[in-house]
Formats: sequence, structure tokens, C-alpha cells
Amino acid sequence: MKRQAKQAVIGTTIALLIIIIAVGAALISKFTPSKKSMELTDYYQVSEEEAFVIMQDSIYEKKALIEDSTIYLDYDTVTAMFNKRFYWDAKENVLSYTTPSEIIRAELGGNSYLVNKSKKETSYTIVKVKNSTVYIAIEFVKEFSDLEYELYKEPNRLVIQYDWGDYLFTTVKKTTQLRYEDSIKSDILVELVPGQVLTYVDTSEVAKNNFSKVMTEDGVIGYVRNKHVAESYYETLISDFEAPEYTHISKDKKINLVWHQVTNRDANNNLLNLLEKTKGVNVVSPTWFKITDNEGNISSLADTSYVDRAHNYGVEVWGLVDDFSTEVDMGELLSYTSKREKLMNELVAEAIKYNLDGINIDFEKIPSAAGLSYIQFIRELSVKCRSNGIVLSVDNYVPTSYSAYYDREEQGIVADYVIIMAYDEHHGGSDVSGPVSSLSFVEGAVKNTLAMVPKERIIMALPFYTRQWKEVTEKDGAVTVTSEAFGMSSAERVLKENGVEAAWDENVGLYYGEYKKDNALYRIWLEEEDSFEEKLKVVTQADVAGIAGWKLGLEKENIWNIIVKYIN
Repeated sequence: MKRQAKQAVIGTTIALLIIIIAVGAALISKFTPSKKSMELTDYYQVSEEEAFVIMQDSIYEKKALIEDSTIYLDYDTVTAMFNKRFYWDAKENVLSYTTPSEIIRAELGGNSYLVNKSKKETSYTIVKVKNSTVYIAIEFVKEFSDLEYELYKEPNRLVIQYDWGDYLFTTVKKTTQLRYEDSIKSDILVELVPGQVLTYVDTSEVAKNNFSKVMTEDGVIGYVRNKHVAESYYETLISDFEAPEYTHISKDKKINLVWHQVTNRDANNNLLNLLEKTKGVNVVSPTWFKITDNEGNISSLADTSYVDRAHNYGVEVWGLVDDFSTEVDMGELLSYTSKREKLMNELVAEAIKYNLDGINIDFEKIPSAAGLSYIQFIRELSVKCRSNGIVLSVDNYVPTSYSAYYDREEQGIVADYVIIMAYDEHHGGSDVSGPVSSLSFVEGAVKNTLAMVPKERIIMALPFYTRQWKEVTEKDGAVTVTSEAFGMSSAERVLKENGVEAAWDENVGLYYGEYKKDNALYRIWLEEEDSFEEKLKVVTQADVAGIAGWKLGLEKENIWNIIVKYIN
């Protein structure tokens, strides 16, 4: 009996020892770091012709291309991440870039590029196409862009620094490991040595599971144990890149511009008759030039004597070019480098020939798909205007999300003046009646433009016209709306002839009148002295560069007494 009890005790003891050993082994296994390594070639899986791209401190979704010892980035990445001023012409296979004084062109597959008309050589192919993707040599990109890069091998990984400022760093205190995941059981990516500098990738993950996510200087991202690194510190990364400075032709007084609609050469003779009724006008923009085809040709109504008369009157002339012809496809025209070049040269030649002070771009038919081509045209034209002392102004609709492709912010950098047409709130094609330019419409135009363009570049354009709306209610209850444009005095006369005394509408900042005639309702929101003054208060309070008026001859003569109170 005693022997059985003794055997039972021994058995229990052995069992406990086994359990203790098993538990100890499990604990040792749990708390012993893994020594298994992951090859970096497994972590960054790339071919010899590719490189992983580490943008600042994160792995980028696309890979770089390596050919002939040259690193290439795809065009979309270059323009989205580093420099939107690169422009690719897929029609003629030309890469363009502009500085304030240079138009730079590089052709597909070439080892040289043109700076204006001067040729420069490179030791590498600048731009190439592979599998329908356009690639640009990163060294060429770096020449014009604020970035630094380094290529590390085995495996190929391209580390790019482009976002400068404060970053959180640490250094390794004792020999440790950079692991794939935040666990001591995770595979080892790199053996870290004391003094090695690490960049915190995600500061929100500091101290998570006693690990932090970091990146080595050569672009390996992983996790390190917090107890093995020193206290973190911020360091400011500073670039030595000097961006080119865009200069502008700026007037030393507020701009008071009027557009003069010229439809034939005889209309040029009426300039002085119209100007004599104005006050304070210092710029006139005649509608002289029209794009006539998709090749970049223009028609011209320019007249030397017109310019001489204006100059003698103390008024500058900024010739306007429009894109109103139904025969012209602006997307087609502007997408070709050679056609943009022809159009620019035609305009500048006309400006020089007729001694114009400026060119006014009034392109209102740009489709969204042609937005990049349009803004490239503005960039390139600005170079030619700047070198010839010609003022470049660009007409725009009021800022909206659906017209953002006009890129008013870039216009404000490269052009001399950005003109905002703060009218046609309700235009000739509107299916509802309403004011041409309510006060809130102008307020929004000013506010939203100032968010994108410096005030000294902005000219706010206001209307000298209004619309009479005709509403006809059909038998089925549907309302058909049409409109007709009137000058200020003509609109007032229409209301007076129909026995209507307009009343001030506080909601829109305009006088409003309506009447019924021949089973139709006629409605007019008047543009006149009081409404114009309310708009001028908004404009002058914003201290923008000036105003413009569409169009000369439609205004009431007394409007000029209001204007000179605010625009001196």
C-alpha cells in the first residue's frame, strides 16, 4: 500500500515536472525573439529593370523603370507628385516644360532638348514610352523640380525626398533588428547597429505593442523595439532648390478696363466717341482676333490708327482673341505643340505689329478634357509675352467645381492678370429667369478667386447689360423661358414704357420689375447706378487689381461717376 502511494507521488511529481518543463518551454518559445530573416528581395520584389519607389517614407504604388543605367518615372507620377508643369503631347510625341523665361521641348527618344531655340545635350534619353506608358528620366525632372533621390540596390529601391519640413527621428541604442511586423516573432528584415538613424513612418504607432514603425536611410520600412532606440527628436529637412520667380507686368494704378466689341473695321472708327463718355478708363480691349481653324490661324480687325488714338487718349490697348467659331475644336488645336506654337506666334506678331500693350485671352469653349492643354498654352504664351513686354490677361468664368480645369491658381502665377467675368449668373441659355449678376454672385466670385489668385493679379468684370426674361405658361403648365439682352438705359426704358416702377430687391442687390403682356410674364433685374455701386463696394474692399466692364456703349453715362468714386 505504501509502495503504491509512493509510486503515485512519483508519478504526480513526474507529471508536474513535465508540465513545468512544457510550460517553461512554451514561455521560452514565446519570449525568445525569432532569428528567422526575410530576404529583402522577397520584401521588395522587383526585376533588374525596375525599382521600388519609396516616396518620402512610404512605399509608392508604382515602380520606377531602369534602362541604360537611367532611372525613369512615369509621366502621371511626375506631374501629380513633383511638378505639374511638365506637359506631354501624345499627338507629336513632345515633352514640354516652361519656366518664366523659357519654353523647353524634348522629343521622344532623344538625348537633347531645346531651351527656346538653343539645343542642349544630355547623357541619357530624356523621355521614352514603354507598354504605352510615358516615362521621364528622373534626372531631367530633378533639374526643374524640388526633389532629391537615391537609388539603393539588391533589391532596387528608389528613395525620393520631396516634402520638406519637420520629421521625427530616432537612433539605435544597441544592436537590434528591424522586423517585418510589430512582433519579436516576425521575420527580420535588417540588422540594426548602434547609432543608425531611423525615421518614424507613423507616429501614431509609436509604442504600439512596444514597437514603432520606422524606415532606414536606405528605404527599408519595418518595426523596431522601442527599448532599443533612443528618445525621438524632430529635425527639419530643408531643400536647397531655388524655384524660378515669375515676374509680372503690373500697373501702378487700378485697372479700369472696358471691352469694345468690334465686329468690322468700320467699328474701329467709333472708339473716341465711346471713350469720351467714360471716366477713368485706362485700358480698352477690342475684340479684334478670332481663331479661325484647328491649325492656329487667326483673323484680325486690328487697326494702327485705333491704337494711336487710344494711346493719345492715355488708354492702353489689350487686343482680345476669342474661340467662338463653331469651326474650331479647341481640344484639337491646343493638344498639338506645333499648333499652339503657331497660334502664339500669330498673336505676338500682331501685338508687335500694331504696338499693342497687351493680349486678352477670352477662350470660353475649352472642354474639360483639354484643360491641361489650355493651361500649357497660357504658360507658353506668358513666356513670349513676358519677353516682349506684352501684358497677358486671361478671362475666366466665376470659380466653380466644374470649371476648375481652367486652373485659375496657375493662371495667377504665370499670367499678369486673371479676369473674372462676374456676370451671366443667368445667361441667354438659362431655363429659369434671374439676375445677370446678383450681389451674392459677385461676393462669391471675389471670395473664391482670392482663395486661388493673389489680389494684385485679379480684375473683376461687371456687366453693363441686363436681360429681359419672357415666361410663357403652356397649357400643360410647363413654362417656356426666353431672354433678350439690353443695355442699362434700354432696360429702364422698357419698364417705363410698360408702366412699371422697379422696386429694390434686397436679396439680390438689384431693382426688379415685371409686367404681363400678350399672355406672357416679362421680368427684369436692372443693372444701374445703385446695383453697380453695391458691387463696386465688394470689389474695392477686396483691394483687387481693378475692374472690367462688358461692354463699352451699353452703360449709362452716370455709371462712370460711380466707378471713379471707387476705381481711381
